[in-house]
Amino acid sequence: MLYGIAAATAALLLAAVLAAMLRGLALRAGIVDRRLQRRLPLLGGFAVVAVTCLVAWAGEWSGIAPLGDGVGRLLAAAAALAGLGLVADVWRLRARVLVAGTAVAAVCVVPYEETGVAGGVLAVGWIVVASLAFKGLDHADGLAGTVGVVTAFGAGACAAAEVLDGLAALLSVFAAALTGFLMHNWPPARIGLGACGSLFTGFLLSSSIVLTRAGYELAPSAAVAVCFGAVAVADAVLVVLARRLARRPLLRRGPDHLAHPLRRLGLTPAGSVVLLGAGSFSSVLVGVLVHTGWTGEGAALWVGGGVLLAVAVLLRIPARIPVQRPPHMTSVQVRGPLRVRNG
Repeated sequence: MLYGIAAATAALLLAAVLAAMLRGLALRAGIVDRRLQRRLPLLGGFAVVAVTCLVAWAGEWSGIAPLGDGVGRLLAAAAALAGLGLVADVWRLRARVLVAGTAVAAVCVVPYEETGVAGGVLAVGWIVVASLAFKGLDHADGLAGTVGVVTAFGAGACAAAEVLDGLAALLSVFAAALTGFLMHNWPPARIGLGACGSLFTGFLLSSSIVLTRAGYELAPSAAVAVCFGAVAVADAVLVVLARRLARRPLLRRGPDHLAHPLRRLGLTPAGSVVLLGAGSFSSVLVGVLVHTGWTGEGAALWVGGGVLLAVAVLLRIPARIPVQRPPHMTSVQVRGPLRVRNG
């Protein structure tokens, strides 16, 4: 208990300090993203990854909090994927490279002796989809970090219920590191997660659910997974449907993620994060109750229904796509199909 408190405190403080130090380096090196006409440095994810691995390794090395073989392999695979994400932040890798890298990492962590071949294939698919969907949550200041902290606490509770002490300790350290990062990422953010931090977060959390549910039946395990990934999955579904209906390329960025229509409804950036964080807390709580047996897997149907309802409502809010014009033409924001108006 004392080690857990000390480790979480150290992770929070180290992540907060390291993120602040890396902000200037990211700006000077040009490792930035454009967000609302401002440059957002992207090395915050590296701070979260480095601190999580450092504190977890210290517990393993000292023997106070050994991770175990499966958890150690999970952390190594997540760190390797974070390295690929860091390369993507610097050189903008193609999406298929990130998909392939995530799939390879997922193959390395699934416990096939407990899931079986068919269950293992499904688990790999879930980890890939959840990791990439979580990457999409980094579209708004504070959102990925908030949902990540809530989900990490829920996954840690499930791991503790299964007496997976090493996994529970890792998730608590990770949640603390992500909280320290949030000190600099809350709207208006001064540093972002980037692909490095968002892929690490999504992969670590989705893989933790797979390890925790290994050996259980498929239907209740799928219900728990849906509850834990509800917000990220809702964001991914909304983006795919919005871009398909508008006939826009799936990989081209646009104002069609969860936070964007909420902003158009009048919510502030912080307000939209709080609302989505509350939704994440509710769905994760249902997932914890299903996992511990306090309620049946049918409760996940309410979460799934809520996701579909939210997507249907937000799809009806028209996106305003900024149109870039030549110098002799006026740039306007329009709803629906793009129109050009001569200046």
